[in-house]
Amino acid sequence: MARPTLRSTSGYRSWILLTTLPALLFAAGTQGQDDSTPVTEELKQANHTACLHCHSKKYFSFVNAMTEDSVKKRMCDTYVITPEKYYRSNHKTFSCADCHDAAFEVYPHDPELRLTPKYECLDCHGGDEYWADYKFEEIYAEYEESVHAGLYDNGFSCWSCHDPHEYHISARNTENIKATIAYDNAICLSCHGNIDKYQLVTAQENPDIMTSHSWLPNQSLHFSSVRCLECHTEVNDNILVAHKILPGDKAVKNCVECHSSESRLLETLYRFEKKEKRSQFGFYNGVLVNENSYVIGANRNIFLNVASIVIFGFTLLAIFIHIVLRLISKKK
Repeated sequence: MARPTLRSTSGYRSWILLTTLPALLFAAGTQGQDDSTPVTEELKQANHTACLHCHSKKYFSFVNAMTEDSVKKRMCDTYVITPEKYYRSNHKTFSCADCHDAAFEVYPHDPELRLTPKYECLDCHGGDEYWADYKFEEIYAEYEESVHAGLYDNGFSCWSCHDPHEYHISARNTENIKATIAYDNAICLSCHGNIDKYQLVTAQENPDIMTSHSWLPNQSLHFSSVRCLECHTEVNDNILVAHKILPGDKAVKNCVECHSSESRLLETLYRFEKKEKRSQFGFYNGVLVNENSYVIGANRNIFLNVASIVIFGFTLLAIFIHIVLRLISKKK
């Protein structure tokens, strides 16, 4: 199967938003293997120690073969890997050479090796029945229709949002909705909350997030309770997380989309929750009822709905009877 070529790296200021949505990184499992895969010292020694000896530090040293002098240099920030984050990632059991050119194992590296094309998601996950349930091909097709796909010439790819050295699945592996929201929103904010990174992929002005979302009532509550994806993607019934990012002028701005019994949140943020929860406790959209959220207009108790209709009906009946009695009394 021919591999489509994806696109590579990815802000704006908005420190308030970054404060509202901290990147809560929780341990998550590798797809296709148990989340509890132990990270033993043997695993570290066998696969990563040599590479992380330099790439986990801000500075590295080597001996110049010609002069035999010891040289110390600063490591480029984009090449620094945090071991703690790597060993929480989906790719934690891979050796570095599984994805990087094996010649990287020769130290120091040949500078030209930095230009070696990186693997993309479909290089490993595409066209393989083992990964069919995760629909990587469909995710790629959605991405191709997104606003991000147009950034190809500037090197945008899967890794622009999902750093392979840190990325882990959040939604499927935690019942903590707030953690999922913070983790996913932090991905968006890594560019849209960072002017330097944003300018790596586009010359367009990065809009002030707070201003562009000024139409939202209770802004901070929305930012901490829903993901950017809820309003900035199209709902796709076939994949867990939509990847067709819409232009800003096509984002959802209709409150009823979420604040109703047919809330789109059920097909986005809460989609991975068990369906049987939806009818618990007599609630419409009962899956939205948890210790972290209450969506006005979406969380409706069936019995209270019926009771309110009955009370309203009796109120109208009482008013009608009162009017009739007044008219009869007036005639007398």
